Amino acid sequence: MNKKLSALITATFAACAGSAIAATTPADREFATTAARANAAEIAIGRLAATHSQDANVKAFGQRMVDDHSKAADGLKAAAAEDGIALPPALTDNADADKLGRLQGTEFDRAFGNQMRADHDKAVALFRKESEASGDAHVKAFAAATLPTLEEHQKMAQSLPGASK
Repeated sequence: MNKKLSALITATFAACAGSAIAATTPADREFATTAARANAAEIAIGRLAATHSQDANVKAFGQRMVDDHSKAADGLKAAAAEDGIALPPALTDNADADKLGRLQGTEFDRAFGNQMRADHDKAVALFRKESEASGDAHVKAFAAATLPTLEEHQKMAQSLPGASK
């Protein structure tokens, strides 16, 4: 191989290896897709709290879910765009939101509390794993930056109504 071709291949490889897209792993793409769907679900369920709950704390927590998960969705979109990760289209069907949407009052509050605890236990584990994983720096940084908010949600969810705490 001639020196010019060798130098070109080396330079191209170095440029690609340094790019975020080259570092993106299948696990990063799976994380981004899962996180996007989870954000959309939390926003939808949070909106239900305003109309279906009779507990002021549940309503406030629901609004916090809408605000924080909307912000997280925007951050994820930016990180994914940096890495060439295509996120799924907007969530149109959500079995959990459909189920909760059929409930009212204290029945809604208990089911919402249980759902928020379960969702945030899963989210904290998912984001912790991604923040500690090797792979893409943008997605990893997003996960690490979002994790403290999710841990706060997890703690707050413990005080919501519901039988299983």
